[in-house]
Order: sequence, then structure tokens, then C-alpha cells
Amino acid sequence: MTRPSSPLEGSAAERVAALTPDNPYRSSGRKPRLLIVGAGMMGREHLRVSQLLGWADVQGIVDPDGGSLEWACADWRLLTNAPLTIYRDLNEACGDEAVDAIVIATPNHTHRDVLLAAAASHKPVLLEKPMATTLADAMDIVNLARDYPAVIQLGMQYRFKAQYVEALQAVAAQRALGQVKTVAMSEYRPPFLDKVDQWNKFNRNSGGTLVEKCCHYFDLINVVAQSRPRRVYASGGRAVNFLDFEWQGEQSDIDDHAMVIIDYDNGVRASFTLNMFCQELYEELVVVGEYGRLVASEQASFQPDTPSKAELLVEVPEHPAYRGVPVGYPDWIEASGHYGATFFEHIAFNLQLAGQPVDAATPEQALWSLIVASAAQHSMRIGREVDVGAFCEENGIAAFFDESINS
Repeated sequence: MTRPSSPLEGSAAERVAALTPDNPYRSSGRKPRLLIVGAGMMGREHLRVSQLLGWADVQGIVDPDGGSLEWACADWRLLTNAPLTIYRDLNEACGDEAVDAIVIATPNHTHRDVLLAAAASHKPVLLEKPMATTLADAMDIVNLARDYPAVIQLGMQYRFKAQYVEALQAVAAQRALGQVKTVAMSEYRPPFLDKVDQWNKFNRNSGGTLVEKCCHYFDLINVVAQSRPRRVYASGGRAVNFLDFEWQGEQSDIDDHAMVIIDYDNGVRASFTLNMFCQELYEELVVVGEYGRLVASEQASFQPDTPSKAELLVEVPEHPAYRGVPVGYPDWIEASGHYGATFFEHIAFNLQLAGQPVDAATPEQALWSLIVASAAQHSMRIGREVDVGAFCEENGIAAFFDESINS
């Protein structure tokens, strides 16, 4: 039997071309049934993407917030007439034999405890980013995953954005740039959106802006650098957003801009720039190697009915993208959420449910992104560079840092 083309291989266009109405790897006639834990903005995106992809059914959702449940149910009724179980208890929901796999999309500071509850079921888990708000909690998750009988996939879905799919193909699979020397990423965007109880306006809940919003980017930088981070220096703070914002008597302390520099063991140097008081959204990845420069960029908008525009440029002689080429997914995929990245993240999870190995973020990789993000947050606080090894030792995860030398 010929192995079908995978929608997680090749360029963005090749991945779309390989799509089928159902998962061609699934051996069972029944679709896997998902539990969505968390009915907020990301939980509803997972509901929408699951229904659009059609490779799995959603068994039900669970969330302690009645307003979020009501909103999610309204969204669901617009998508389908299929039944949706509303669970009132997390343990009962995870233990339900009708549930085959669990998607966790709760606020950041709840991830560890929710995952521990879900893990009692021994079922596969897709855990949203960031994996935790502290390195200690993240290390607990990594240790759990090492002996866990099923997959735990981390929600670093930006790996699946069309422009980054193309960029990683050019850098890693095609070796178009030769040896990578520098990496620079940037994001310019509007402020944080409203969330339940405004949890994302406080560092204690989110882990800090560089953890909450930017772990995606540090994950991508780590993937491109292919090395262990050695030093991190960051400068940033609060300039415009939420300066006078209070919630239940507590003053917001979330940062709205930062500049980060990362040195890697293999000599790669990287930078990241964040600004969250812009009107529109612009992302850019610039990788420079021995042979030239790659730029993957996206211009998008939070305004309705405004499609995103993404481009790949590879300034290497004879490369077909030397002058820049548009990249992207079809509108029906991009409109599903995060410009199509969540759609392909669900494909990765479904393939893992069918026992297929895929290139999706592992708990160890997610921890590395969190290490960089946390070190950058710490650097902003103390006003000087952070030695990553010493920082890991101070946070009780020196063994994890050291074991990467031989991995």
C-alpha cells in the first residue's frame, strides 16, 4: 500500500494539496472524540477548527465560567447541529470513556493543574502555549510527559503558519542559506485582547508578556538556531498599554514592548522585537546564512474582513523566491484562526492520535522556549544579561539544561 502524501510535509501549497476529507492514516472506522477544556477565545477556536477539519469529533467542553460556555455553545450551533456535551466537572469530563483525547485551552496559570487532572485519564493531550508560567511547573510537565503512555503535544502552532513553514523548509530541508549565522524576529501588533477576568493583564497569571505572547517566537528562533541558548539580554517595559488599568482593585503590570538578544552555543546570534501599541499586525522573521538572507513576513489586521498577506523572500542566487513570492493557505483555512496555523496543528495532533510521528512541539522543546522567555523577563527586571545555565540552576532545572549537552 502506497503511503499517502502528508499534509505536514513540503511547502504550504503542497500541504494543502495533500489534504483529504478524512485522516488517511486512521485505522479505526470511528473518528477520535475530543474534549475541549476551556471555552474561552482559544477553546472556541479549537471547536471551530476541529469541525472545519473534520478528522475528529468534539465530544464536549468543560469550563467553570458560565459566560464562556454560553458563548462557545452559540458558536457551536452556528457550525453544526451535532450534540455537544457540557461537563460541569473536569475530572468527570477527562475520565468519560466517550472522550478519546483532550485539548487544554485554559488560562496560562492553570495549565499544570489542569494537565495533571487530564493525565489521570492517560489520554493524549494537546496543551496550549505557554506550557506553564513558571519553569518549575514546566519541568513538572516535562517529567510527567517522559513516562506518559500517550502523546502530549504543545501548542506552538506558529510552526504551522504558512510563511514559517516555507521559511523552515528553505533553511532546514533545502539548506538554501547554508550555515545560519543570525536570526531576527519581530512582532508589531495591537494590545492584549480582553479575556475572562482579565487574567492576561497580570504577570502572575500570564507569566509575563514574553512568556504569554512570545514563546511562539522563541520556539521558532530555537528551531532555526538548532542550538542551546547561552545568554539572554532584554530591555523593555510598560509604555502605553493598561497603565491605569485595574481589575478588582489590582493594578495591571503587564509589559507592552521589549527587545531581546540571544546568544547560542553554536555561535548563532538572535534578536526579537515586540511592540504591542500598534494599530495593525506585522510579523517578520529574518534569517541570514553564508549564502544570503531569508525574510518571511506577514501583514495582517484585527479588523474584520481584512485578509492577511504573507511573503517569502530568499536572497540567494537562482532561488525562485529571490524577489519575493506570496505564500499562504486558502481563505477558508486562514479564516479558521491564527491564519491557518491552528488548522495544521490539529492535523499534527490527529496524525499523532493515529500513531504517526510528526514534527510538532514536544514538552522539552516548549520548555526551551519558556527558558528563553523567562530569562528575558528576568533580564528586563534586573537590567543586565542573564546566563542561561545559571538561571536554570537558580530555578531548579539545572539537570535539564545540562542533559542537553549530550542530546
